[in-house]
Amino acid sequence: MIANTFIDNAKVMSKGQITIPKDIREILGISCGDRVIFVVENGSVRLINSAVYAMQMLQAQMAGEAENAGLTSDSAVMDLVKEVCAESEN
Repeated sequence: MIANTFIDNAKVMSKGQITIPKDIREILGISCGDRVIFVVENGSVRLINSAVYAMQMLQAQMAGEAENAGLTSDSAVMDLVKEVCAESEN
């Protein structure tokens, strides 16, 4: 087996439904009521926890924005957070 690869299977039912195996749900952090994303690429499908996918998309969109705003260190970010918190208290 390839590193970081886990293989399991599920049966497709009459309405196209499947049960995601417990081991897969645990690996992906999926629980009852969660939503998932299906990403189809070159004939393969990736199943992703939609909350994780949304966070990845947000991170990708925000990449480089701190530097663009002049926030080049952890202390600069913390100073901005303190400033915003102080403004919201007033």
